[in-house]
Amino acid sequence: MERSLSMELVRVTEAAALQSARWVGQGLKNEADDAATTAMRTVFDTIPMNGTVVIGEGEMDEAPMLYIGEELGMGDNGPNLDIAVDPLEGTTIVAKGEWGAITVLGVADKGNLLHAPDMYMEKIAVGPECKGKVDITKSVRENLEAVAKAKGKDITEVTVTLLDRDRHSELIKEIREVGARIKLISNGDVNAAINTAFDFTGVDILLGSGGAPEGVLAAIGLKCLGGDFQGVLLPEDSEQEARCRKMGIEPNTVIPLEEMVKGDDAIYAATAVTDNELMKGVQFKGNYAETSSIVMRAKSGTVRFINGRHSLKKKPDLVVKDED
Repeated sequence: MERSLSMELVRVTEAAALQSARWVGQGLKNEADDAATTAMRTVFDTIPMNGTVVIGEGEMDEAPMLYIGEELGMGDNGPNLDIAVDPLEGTTIVAKGEWGAITVLGVADKGNLLHAPDMYMEKIAVGPECKGKVDITKSVRENLEAVAKAKGKDITEVTVTLLDRDRHSELIKEIREVGARIKLISNGDVNAAINTAFDFTGVDILLGSGGAPEGVLAAIGLKCLGGDFQGVLLPEDSEQEARCRKMGIEPNTVIPLEEMVKGDDAIYAATAVTDNELMKGVQFKGNYAETSSIVMRAKSGTVRFINGRHSLKKKPDLVVKDED
């Protein structure tokens, strides 16, 4: 992949964030998601690449665009890529005007991303200091003790983040019995997983279950950051089990980061729609808008935080195909 591709991909997440941010606090999550998806799809077709969506908005008969199998990019002998997208992670967050919505994507060379089915996945995510020190098959206590040792902390200083869901009630009880701190989030576990790799977020480990497609996106980001991620698919019925096997994935077995994102290169890009621990959300300021993004590349280990200022007069619809 060319180095310049990183900046091109930021344009995609910026456009999606700018469009969906118009819907913050409006109580209309589907409209916000549609705005992000349309913007993302439009800008993808300005990028010199041959991309195929492997994680997207659903199957072809379920989504009008960014569906699994859709081809993106200008072609023009560009790189052949697998693409994972979540045009708006946190549709409910945007509808309510809450903290933590992002537009996010990840790419890798063709054939290198896990085609994760749309079902629940048990997850564990940590930053670079804890890489190789945790194991999703071990107990909560063992993993939290390993994180505390790796980071030179007392276990009472370790902070676990997880989705605030009824299904996590027993997990929450176990964490509290160990004595660790808990940070519950309403939605958006991709960004929560990425936060484990940045000390200033105050998050040390992510646990619990969430969407499998989001798990792959998190794995892409953590590969770029030198962190670690493991997942176990949790099919809820025989139909979902059959779908796993059809995709070459054995249910209820550990999938390490290296199987989710193969090869030595990948790119992760995200733009904040509303404020989060890493970035400021979109701010509209009269004739222009400001965005905050992150883009990372696994091969180089480079992490860039990018602040953008966008003219609303020169780009009234916020998406143009001949952008400089």
